[in-house]
Amino acid sequence: MTETQHAHCSGGKGEFLDLAGPAGPLEACLTLPPDEPPRAAVVLCHPHPRYGGTMNNKVVVYLARALRKHGAATLRFNFRGVGTSPGQFSGGPGEVADAAAAVDALATRFPDLPLWVAGFSFGSYAGLRAAAGDARVRRLVAVAPPVAWYDFAFLEAERRPVLIVQGGADEVVDPDDVRAFRARMERDPEWLCFPEADHFFTRQVREMADQVAARLFGAAVSLSGEIRVDADCNATHSL
Repeated sequence: MTETQHAHCSGGKGEFLDLAGPAGPLEACLTLPPDEPPRAAVVLCHPHPRYGGTMNNKVVVYLARALRKHGAATLRFNFRGVGTSPGQFSGGPGEVADAAAAVDALATRFPDLPLWVAGFSFGSYAGLRAAAGDARVRRLVAVAPPVAWYDFAFLEAERRPVLIVQGGADEVVDPDDVRAFRARMERDPEWLCFPEADHFFTRQVREMADQVAARLFGAAVSLSGEIRVDADCNATHSL
């Protein structure tokens, strides 16, 4: 990572960074816990660039804030063609490669920390697709995954802990599609549902982010992804 001098990014106490990406330097923001060394490192992937998605999307920013408060180092970044990241939107493959570069950068920066990947909407596809082939990643988080838009079959046999977060009033991602995908997964994912939430978790984004962070740092699954106790994964709410 190369730090851009004196530049601060929105959404918390962070610094802009340039990451080596396959299409050129990726604009990114690294944030650290305020009062303690980080206990985990999380890559966060933003929603679809063609629909205004950037690393400053409110869902991504609130997730970064909540995770930082719980002790995570978080890395947000702009896919190619977004912000100052060079290149053009590729429709998926290039963005998966961008996410893989961000994962590698964070793993290199914090080699001894549990490494997680989280994505919102399109970012859940790009981020988790990149993580699927990287054994360094220990936990996966998909917020409003567009399972009818992109091929998420790679996730169906995933053995690492997966947390799926979904709004019941999502007008972009059909909750029924997510529920059907969840049923196809060989290992039941952790499940966090907000029955009245729309795609962007309007008026609930802070609560959603806080609950995601609390779940990830909870006692049921260790920071490194091992199951500690039988997790009551499906009891929060159901769609």
